[in-house]
Amino acid sequence: MKEIPYNRNNVIEYARKWAYGRNPQYYNFDNVGGDCTSFVSQCIYAGSKVMNYSKQNGWYYINGNNKSPSWSGVEFLHNFLTKNKSVGPYGNEVGQDKIALGDIAQLSFDGDKFSHSLVIVKIEDNTDLNQVFISSHTFDSFNKRILEYNYEKIRFIHIEGVRKN
Repeated sequence: MKEIPYNRNNVIEYARKWAYGRNPQYYNFDNVGGDCTSFVSQCIYAGSKVMNYSKQNGWYYINGNNKSPSWSGVEFLHNFLTKNKSVGPYGNEVGQDKIALGDIAQLSFDGDKFSHSLVIVKIEDNTDLNQVFISSHTFDSFNKRILEYNYEKIRFIHIEGVRKN
């Protein structure tokens, strides 16, 4: 297996292009629970260009009916990225001081279950959440301050890299 870099600029450019629209190559999940994690997966794919087609615990999208749970599910994406030892992007849960552009934030609105995924598109100061900006779907936005959300808990996933065969 070969290591390739995660292209953070491609992530930001994809987020900029599709933050307020829907890429017709992907199913729009707005009416079936929200499109946030699918959009974040699309952004990650723009930066990695590698999917993991493992039926058991992969991360892939073929069409709206043939995709991994991790493509569009908040907890499933977290588990894939933080536990992936095979092909595709991988990362670690980190504190906000370790985040970088193209990393992922996930929010819990009730303090119990994480239910919203965001991609980090701008960081002015990673020690001040008011200076961290995101892009997302469901609540479509680009360059929105993360503190504009009213949430109970937040977690960050730093994408370490990408593996490919």
